[in-house]
Amino acid sequence: MKKTISILTLLALVAIVIVQLLANKAVSENRIYYYDKEKAIIVQAQKIEFEQINHAYEFTGTFAANKDARINADVQGKIMKYYVSEGSEVVKGQMLVKIDDELLQLQLKTINVTIEGLETDVKRFTILSEADAVEAVKLEKVENGLKAAKIQKQILITKISKTTVRAPYKGIVTMKMSEIGSFASPGVPLLTLTDIAALKFTVNVSESDLELFQSGSSHKINADAFPSMDITGTVVSIGSKGNRGNSFPVQFEVNNKNLKIKSNMFGKVTLDRSNSGKSIVIPTSSIIGSDIAPKVYLIQDGKVSQHSITVVNRFNNKAVVGKGLKEGDLIVTSGFINLFDGANVIVNN
Repeated sequence: MKKTISILTLLALVAIVIVQLLANKAVSENRIYYYDKEKAIIVQAQKIEFEQINHAYEFTGTFAANKDARINADVQGKIMKYYVSEGSEVVKGQMLVKIDDELLQLQLKTINVTIEGLETDVKRFTILSEADAVEAVKLEKVENGLKAAKIQKQILITKISKTTVRAPYKGIVTMKMSEIGSFASPGVPLLTLTDIAALKFTVNVSESDLELFQSGSSHKINADAFPSMDITGTVVSIGSKGNRGNSFPVQFEVNNKNLKIKSNMFGKVTLDRSNSGKSIVIPTSSIIGSDIAPKVYLIQDGKVSQHSITVVNRFNNKAVVGKGLKEGDLIVTSGFINLFDGANVIVNN
């Protein structure tokens, strides 16, 4: 009898557990969300129309000196005098620094004495040679010695001239890198000379914007420090190699005769690209896929389908479409969550 009761109790417990498991399963299944692919998705859309494009491109860049060089001496020696200071405006050929030339001057005096003596010997040996009183070879040796001495003199004169360091071009002394009494030698800079009468202005543009610039073309440039100043820049170089960001340098030549704009100032070049015709323009937010293969969701008969397009330009969060869309087409601009090719949609603008 006791054995029967135990079996019945065990069966009852098993039944209770099974009932509870079945109840838990039902609750879990009720919590699971089953996505209905046939259910319409609410989206926002835009009807394609041709519109006038009025857009000014603006590129930020930096001004740089046309010439900016460190000037050094060609000979070594103690610095005796600086003829300029930082901020001095100099012209080409103007004296900048004087190097001690005392030793060279003494050497020049010595070679002058040697030359005088050799010239006297040449005259004497010439007379003796004509009278056959001396061998012609002795005259030849003296003449060769005179030629060598004159060459040495010319070398000394050249070295002495180089003890005066002169400006290689017109510019402004932007830095003194030594002082009177210091020792100068070739390769050691004495000062920095900067030419800002003509400036280089460089901007970096994307590959899609390179077509906006042509070598030799002129464009309006504004210096941030002088917004009211009218500046015109001429394109002198268009980069043939992009940087890590896939941008290409475009360089302009700018006249800066009044010297107001300084090297490393910022500026902007502006291009007005108003289109005389009309184009298809869509929000960039409506584009899906990569820049290489852009697509949009095209709405037809309450369904969407992915449609390939060609983007010819972008500006201000808008894209100009060259191919793939026509006037009257309806594209999705918002509501892309759960959206897929072939989905049913409801337009809610």
